[in-house]
Amino acid sequence: MACEVGEQWLGIDDLVRVARGREPVALAAGARARVVAARQVVERLAASGQPVYGLNSALGANTGAVLADGDLEAYQRRAVRARAVGVGPVWDTATVRAMQFARIAGLARGGSGISPAVLDACIDLLNHQVHPQVPRMGSISVADLPQLSHLALPLFGEGQAECQGDVLPGTIALQRAGLQPAVLGAKDGLALISANAATTARAALVLHDVSAALHSWLAAIALGFEGFRANLSPLHATAVAARPATGQIEVASQLRSLLQGSALWLPGAARRVQDPVSMRVVAQVHGAALGMVQSARAQVEVELNSAADSPLVLADEGLMLSNGNFHLPALALAVDACALALAQTSSMAVARCLRFMSPALTDLPLQLTRHGPAHSGFAAVQKTLTALWSEIRLRANPASLDFIPISEGLEDHACMAWTVVDKLGELLQRVHYLIAIELLVAAQAVDLRGTATAEMGEGALAAYTRLRAIVPVLDEDRPLGPDIDSVYEAVAAGHFNLFNLSLAKAA
Repeated sequence: MACEVGEQWLGIDDLVRVARGREPVALAAGARARVVAARQVVERLAASGQPVYGLNSALGANTGAVLADGDLEAYQRRAVRARAVGVGPVWDTATVRAMQFARIAGLARGGSGISPAVLDACIDLLNHQVHPQVPRMGSISVADLPQLSHLALPLFGEGQAECQGDVLPGTIALQRAGLQPAVLGAKDGLALISANAATTARAALVLHDVSAALHSWLAAIALGFEGFRANLSPLHATAVAARPATGQIEVASQLRSLLQGSALWLPGAARRVQDPVSMRVVAQVHGAALGMVQSARAQVEVELNSAADSPLVLADEGLMLSNGNFHLPALALAVDACALALAQTSSMAVARCLRFMSPALTDLPLQLTRHGPAHSGFAAVQKTLTALWSEIRLRANPASLDFIPISEGLEDHACMAWTVVDKLGELLQRVHYLIAIELLVAAQAVDLRGTATAEMGEGALAAYTRLRAIVPVLDEDRPLGPDIDSVYEAVAAGHFNLFNLSLAKAA
């Protein structure tokens, strides 16, 4: 079934299905009518001789320079070529498909004035799985001009694209897919590239994965509660509701669900009256992170459902206006906040893992090994934890302030949303490793304590079972790096997102 664009509200999950599930896309009938109406405005203005930015007036530092009437179409191709300045390794296919989908969704809103035939060509390119080669670096999110230019080149037979497993020149890729090169008319080139579809697409994928990671993290924490024999009073529903701070009621509910059936709920089951802060304030810190992610997701979905072109065609008024809708400060700030929130949750995860190394706190053997000082157990993993925390801390630094004026000073502000999103993706990779280590440490504690599976909460037991299907308990010392890598792969693939897998129900 095709994902219809242009009328219904599009969410991040819609983008993920198209990007990773390769679901096709179709243009809604009402959207086509809007696109046609906007195109009529463009054609009328192009024939009027009236100077209009992006139509018959040049771009960037050349703004105001009038284009010759016979050069309007050729200028659109040159505008795309000249802005294909992205560098570095190319994005994976899912990310490119997400970019294609996000730009199609924006064009379908009818504000770009794109030719209906060029929009159809964009949809055909995606549905025939012709995936342009898009470099990682170059955008400052004052429209993703570099990335979207590389994305657009294969439409008219230039650049490079992957098709049926091969990377080919754009014209060859089109031939293999049975498609014809698109013919760009006035404003079409600018319509293809004057948007932040690349940032929006990448943000959607990263935030989708951050949401899954937060769920997986709670499974690791629940398992750690079992291994620590933690006091569950901080999860008491009434106590949490007494201060309904962002997300904490929901997170506490999810943890209670994961621990449903645990013997820890019985009177006197906890070993300590009060546990370390990193165990007591999970609902508060993870709740704040959940709130930041939800806010960022909302900003992404605004972008997915907006006509953010400049110039913007207002078909009902017969106008085409330069505007500031290409700017993404709210998204940049929200994603920067997500990075800070994940750094908070990461610092607590490191603290919890280190607490497990201490017999004074856990009543378990030093460094989680039953063989005494002749064995190292998990001791050296503390170095990995410290290294990961340092890398996460580095990527939590805000990037939304890092800009310099360009284009003869005309472009004197940038929100750097692309960089903000990219570093969050890098931070998330380190978070997946932290979750993997916390799962390994928690499962080792459960095994050393001899906790009966019948006494464990349903979600904690599911996490333990999945973990032990990947790696065995640590007895004799062995290289733990491969174990961590194996669990990392499972975490990144969502195998510990128990809520997504319907292994836990909201309490």
